[in-house]
Amino acid sequence: MVFLARSSWSKDTTETLWRFGYSARLLKTNRFRTAASNTSFPAVWMLLAQYSGRIPGLFVVVKKNRFFTMPETVEDKANLELYSPHPEVRGMTLLDREAFKRTVVVPVLKVKKEIVNTLLKSLKHTVLQRPGLKRVVEDPEDEDSRLVILDPHKIPEFSLGESEQEVLKQLNVRPEVSKYNLELTYENFKSEEILRAVLPEGQEVTSGFSRVGHIAHLNLRDHQLPYRHLIGQVIIDKNPGITCVVNKTSIIDSTYRNFQMEVLAGESNLVTKVKENNIAYELDFSKVYWNPRLSTEHGRIVELLKPGDVLFDVFAGIGPFAIPAAKKKCRVFANDLNPESYNWLLHNCKLNKVDNKIKAFNMDGRDFLLGPVREELSKELQLLKEEQKTSFHIVMNLPALAIEFLDVFRHLLAGEPCSTAGLPTVHCYGFSKHDDPAKDIQERAEASLGTSLDGRCSTYLVRNVAPNKEMLCISFQIPADVLYKRPCPDEANPASKRLRTSKDFSEEKLPS
Repeated sequence: MVFLARSSWSKDTTETLWRFGYSARLLKTNRFRTAASNTSFPAVWMLLAQYSGRIPGLFVVVKKNRFFTMPETVEDKANLELYSPHPEVRGMTLLDREAFKRTVVVPVLKVKKEIVNTLLKSLKHTVLQRPGLKRVVEDPEDEDSRLVILDPHKIPEFSLGESEQEVLKQLNVRPEVSKYNLELTYENFKSEEILRAVLPEGQEVTSGFSRVGHIAHLNLRDHQLPYRHLIGQVIIDKNPGITCVVNKTSIIDSTYRNFQMEVLAGESNLVTKVKENNIAYELDFSKVYWNPRLSTEHGRIVELLKPGDVLFDVFAGIGPFAIPAAKKKCRVFANDLNPESYNWLLHNCKLNKVDNKIKAFNMDGRDFLLGPVREELSKELQLLKEEQKTSFHIVMNLPALAIEFLDVFRHLLAGEPCSTAGLPTVHCYGFSKHDDPAKDIQERAEASLGTSLDGRCSTYLVRNVAPNKEMLCISFQIPADVLYKRPCPDEANPASKRLRTSKDFSEEKLPS
């Protein structure tokens, strides 16, 4: 067995490793702990594998079908990164699971079988944790012993320090790390490991996705498209419950807020069920807009509402603002231009038993504001008394266009303004690529409203949509001088009419 202590890292060793591509930071030797047994070669080797990936020219010999201690031999041939599939899978476009089989070398401790459970508990953070892999295997040379497989990536931290050695000493276990041939199959690799091995080296690997019920939604880059069907199948294999993978093939349509998509793998059923903030929704993902990344924002707005408040949802979709607001005993007016969204909104209202609390509309957003919203506000604000605490909220979640709709509020209502407390609060969403997105959103809102919002609005960063593109929400009470069209003085005080004389009536009777 080879032991490589901190003191054995000579200048020559450092220079040699530097030629293999290691950074100076990695080569700082304070990562390695000196202990009674020192730091073994496998510990150092595994640390290097963890941080550097491939090590050209560094290879640990593994004798086939045998269990034995680490040899001193280091051969001049390429070593695969631990837990990386075989390089022959590079460029694969049709998934061949058999090609991912590989044998790797892992560190083990030889332990009497009667104390295995005790050892596992004592070293629970150091033993191997990999999907489908046993942590304990039989010792081919001793039927009374077992081999406890350790996590190679944690060996540097483990490194048989004094405390760990004390545990082993108490259990009568030799503090000797040995190695074992471990067969890995497709099932043992993580999706990111598989895709990194398949896609061209240096290319971005996509293993993340948006989950919408049983559907995984991807936004693949151009260089990933030749591998799209393989990527889809890997995601299904590695994510229980995912039975369909789709890739967006066009930008979101600003009219109906849906987009074209391609089914990459699995079933073609795009009608799904989702749960957000403890409320269930059903939808056809190919025909309506749904973004699971907006769950927190939906909850934030609903949290602002109190029972008895009134919510106008101008671009309601299938109801992620409207339905929880109705559940909170608010009165809700919800609208969407997309007929499919409108139908699923009605469906989800019934599903959540709030269909009698929501008035749904299938109109253009501008027409909805000029019609039902204006009518309801005109009626409600006139009846609103100073002591009443009803609040009116208008949600406009169409980030690509919503700010352009704000001009509708200019003189939307006629008559004398209500109390300041009764003025509706608008929550309007927008995208910005500006260096100061909050300032940009405010200035654009002010341009649509025709007034300053300084000191009268707040902006909230919802999420980063793409590099240099933010989604924000600007909230403000509509200023009274914007919302109300006050009558002109001449209209308010018309001139008194002249009294008609008998001469006037006589002139009316004269023939023309």
